Parts: sequence; structure tokens; C-alpha cells
Amino acid sequence: MDYIKDIFTYDPSAPMIFTRFYFWVFFAVVLTVYSVVYKKKPARNAYLLLVSSFFYYKSGGYFFIILAFTTLFDFAVGLWIGRAKTQNRRKLYLTLSVIMNLGVLAYFKYSYFLIDSINNIFHSDLKVVNYLAFWTNGIAGTHLDITSIILPVGISFYTFQSISYTVSVYRRKIEPLHNILDYGCFVTFFPQLVAGPIVKAYDFIPQLYKDFSLSKKEFGYALFLIMNGLIKKMLISDYISINFVDRVFDSPMSYSGFENLMAVYGYTIQIYCDFSGYTDIAIGVAFLLGFRLPLNFNSPYKAANITDFWHRWHISLSTWLRDYLYIPLGGNRKGKIRTYINLLLVMLIGGLWHGAAVRFIIWGALHGLGLTFHKLWIKFFPAKEKISFWSKFWAAFLTFHFVIFAWIFFRADSMRSVSSVLSQIFYHFNWKLIPGIIVSYKNVFSLILLAFLIHWLPVKTKDWYKNYFIGIPYALKAVVIVLVVFMLFQVKSAEIQPFIYFQF
Repeated sequence: MDYIKDIFTYDPSAPMIFTRFYFWVFFAVVLTVYSVVYKKKPARNAYLLLVSSFFYYKSGGYFFIILAFTTLFDFAVGLWIGRAKTQNRRKLYLTLSVIMNLGVLAYFKYSYFLIDSINNIFHSDLKVVNYLAFWTNGIAGTHLDITSIILPVGISFYTFQSISYTVSVYRRKIEPLHNILDYGCFVTFFPQLVAGPIVKAYDFIPQLYKDFSLSKKEFGYALFLIMNGLIKKMLISDYISINFVDRVFDSPMSYSGFENLMAVYGYTIQIYCDFSGYTDIAIGVAFLLGFRLPLNFNSPYKAANITDFWHRWHISLSTWLRDYLYIPLGGNRKGKIRTYINLLLVMLIGGLWHGAAVRFIIWGALHGLGLTFHKLWIKFFPAKEKISFWSKFWAAFLTFHFVIFAWIFFRADSMRSVSSVLSQIFYHFNWKLIPGIIVSYKNVFSLILLAFLIHWLPVKTKDWYKNYFIGIPYALKAVVIVLVVFMLFQVKSAEIQPFIYFQF
């Protein structure tokens, strides 16, 4: 009986994530029942809402209440906007949706930052209060800690996704939904619920009313993405992080400048493999359910400039910020100076979206300044029709290292840690120790190098081995999958390594 109880109750020490065996058992059960209901769209959508809600509960526990509130509130707002007789009333309802969504997000994500700022300025002694835990204790008789606020898993992603719905209804890109089960399915769709990609309402909702379709090629592609994502996360990202990167960033002054520099390179490929690995699995799982999610990464470290980087990195967030923030601010329609200000504001907000800390603000500011500099550069030095190989190489090299420099602020635990990393790199590099360090960390460094080399492979090469896997017989696919699973089981760390973007 205890085993059955464990299946249906939330365990904070063992959340449901893609890298746990429990998830794949869950997904196998989901697919089994799905094979019965998938042809009947109302039943299919209701079933996906049910299993997605269970998935979130197993991932985030009682924070399910916040997800349910967001879903119900924006469903109602969509109906209100659709029924409004005047433009001012429509705008009022949209404003209400944005304020409520961002207010809830700000409470969970920025309370400590705001309270600490107020206390520092006014020398007060205000304390944060977890009102959700307080109300839950009163209603359910639980004993949750009300003195600390924990960020609900995935809140940044599903909040932006839900806002996209009310904005799309306001802009008349879609009609408001009248079935709460369909809307709930859109908001809670479990493959991308907790770490994206952020799905826009006008892209996903029409799929709720289409017949299920999955070609043989798409099935093979889905399996390839799932394997690719698991390899990125479990074989590359987790190994690099546990055996090197985390150690250095936890205590940068205990390591040489060379080790700190290598940790920065390591984190650069770690965060890519971690986040894009999650996205690959999410897209693959969604494919098997008959849904198409948008591309979220496109070899970002091949970018020729910082603008190109943001066309390749976290594409769903960058396009969301473009469509729902940059363009409403005026985009590039109100003069060059306003364009530069808008770019900087959007990237600062993008930095704050990741967390309420000075280092995230600096990370966003660096990218905002980089985008502004690139626009100024192409204004004074327009691109030539023919660009030499070396010009492309140096442009990509400089872009890559600018991104790497910004990652230091993103990864470090504090500004003091940032200072320590940079100090070690610039003043205590310890050249004489490099041969010994390389020997000591040969496995980690080899994996970092291999991961970068695979990342930089030509598109044709990547398409070749992807299409080769898609085209092989099912029996051979099964053999490859078994071998991959066996390999991942051998390298799997003892402790659960959550995906990096769960914290955002």
C-alpha cells in the first residue's frame, strides 16, 4: 500500500522529470490509454489535461493551486474580452490579465529582492510571508513553512504562455475558447509545461481541434529527439557539471585561472546541452502525442553576431519578448534611438525574467548592449555581398566569447563569485599547472571538446545521421535505443540532477 501511495503523492526529493525512470513508466501508461481516446478530440483533450495536471502535481506539489488559478482566471478573461462591446473594455480586461499574471509571478520570483531592497533603503525589518502556504495550512490542515517563498516550478513558462492567450484573443488572432478543458490542456500540456518551449496560443490551440497525425518519419524523428535530449542531459551536461563545473563555481578561489576559464567553457556547453536536451525530449514526446512544438534551439554557438545568437538561442522566449514586449514598445518604428532603448529594455527584462539578482540584470544588459552595438555596426559597416571565411570565423569567434563572458554572470552564485572567477582568470592563470590539470581532468575536458565539436558540425552532417536513424528498420531502432539506455544507466549520477531552467 505504501508503494501505491508513493505513486500518487508528491515527493519533493523525487520530482517527476524526464531523466527519471518513473517518468517513462508514466508516459508508457499515458500512451496506452491515449491509444484508446486519441481519435475523439474532446476526450483526448480532457485526458491530456488530467495527465498533465498529475504530472505537474508530481513535479511541483501544492503549487498546482497556482497553475489551476492561472488557468481558470485567464480562461474567464478570454471570455470577457470576447464578449466586451467596446475597445476600452477589451483593453481593461487584457490589462487585468497582464497585471494578475505578472503580479503572481513577481510575488513568487521577486519578493525577496523587493523586501531586501526596501529594508536596505529604509532600514526596516520586513519579512516575506508565503501566503499560499498560509492559506493551504488553514484550509487543508497542513504544516507548510510560511516564512519562506519557494519558486513554483515552471511558473515563468506557463505565465508567459497564458498571457499569450489573452493577448491573442485581444488582438483577434484567435477566438476565445468556451471549453475550460480545452484551455486547460493548452496551459498544462505536460511535455513543455515546466521548462518550455513557450508555446503561443495561436500556434498550439488550433492543434487541439485537428485529427491526430504521426507519420513514420515523424515517429522516427521523435525517437531520435528523445534519445538526443537524454544524451545531452545525462551523458554530457550532468557529467560536466558534477565532475568539474559545479566544483569550480562553488569555490573559484580554490582553483587556478585556467581551471576557472575551463569551467566557464564547460558551463557554456553544459547549459546548452541541459536546456536544449529538455527541449528535444519535450518536442519528441509531444510528437508522439500528435502535437508540434516550436524549435527552441538552432546551434546557437555557430552565431555570426549577437542578433544571430538570439535567433538561435531560446527561440520561444526571444520571439515572445519580441511579439509581446519589443513590438508593443514601438520596436524599430519610432526612430533609431528609441529602437536602441527598446532593445536594452527588453533584454533587461529578459534578464529579470531569469531571476531577481544584479548578476541577471547585468547579463541582460550585456546582451542588450551587444544587440545595440550590432545594429550600430551594420549601420556604419553594411554587410558585403561576399564575406571571406576568415571574416566569418572571427565574427563567430568574437560572438562566441562575448556570450561566454556573459554566462559568467548568469552562472555565478553572486557578484562576489563573478569577481573571484574573473580575478583568477586574469591574475592567477598559473600557466605552469596547465599540463597537470589537463591530465587530471582529461575525461571532462575531452567530453567538453567533443560536445563543442558535435555542436559545430555542419548541418548536412547532422541531418545525415538523423535521417539515417529515422530510416533504419524498427528492430534496429530498438537495438540502438536499448544500447543508449544502457549507456545512460552506466553514467547516471546517484542523485537527481534537475534541469537548469527548472529554477526559472
